[in-house]
Amino acid sequence: MSVEINYIKHLNAVFEHFSKDNRLNPTHISLYVALFQLWNSNFFRQEFYINREEVMEYAKIGSKSTYHKCLKELSHWNYILYIPSHNPFKGSRIKMFDFGTSTGQVVNQSSTNNRTSNGQAVVSINKHIQTMQNTKNNNKHGDFKNSNFQSANGYKQKLSVPYQDNLKTSTDKNYDDPL
Repeated sequence: MSVEINYIKHLNAVFEHFSKDNRLNPTHISLYVALFQLWNSNFFRQEFYINREEVMEYAKIGSKSTYHKCLKELSHWNYILYIPSHNPFKGSRIKMFDFGTSTGQVVNQSSTNNRTSNGQAVVSINKHIQTMQNTKNNNKHGDFKNSNFQSANGYKQKLSVPYQDNLKTSTDKNYDDPL
């Protein structure tokens, strides 16, 4: 039997619990997120079987002892229910607990207090015209391409470098010259 879980509401609620629980470290959180992803791929069934190698890969855990320690701690702290199988051909069972299930779409009522909106943003029909006017530079200064500037030591410098045939691609090239 599958349970209806609101993905975002559940994760928001569980992360709120994580932030208040000083016993957790990043490995616990990574393991929980990996288990949550597997729960999702199992259509949020009340219980599902796991494969240790797969969970360790998802959670980026390299040590079996760290994996088992964190799994047992998450179970002991009531984030999950871990039922080990002790059978190498049958995976252990996991039961995920509900941290904020809803059948409807989550609408955070406090978001309107933060001056954010749940609706679609409305943009003026003249936005493209305003943008075009804003990008025009009506106060263009003179053409600096051929201007001379004086450096701190008094030498005059030209901004643009005159064309030089550094690669010697002109038609009067002598092919007997060494490269």
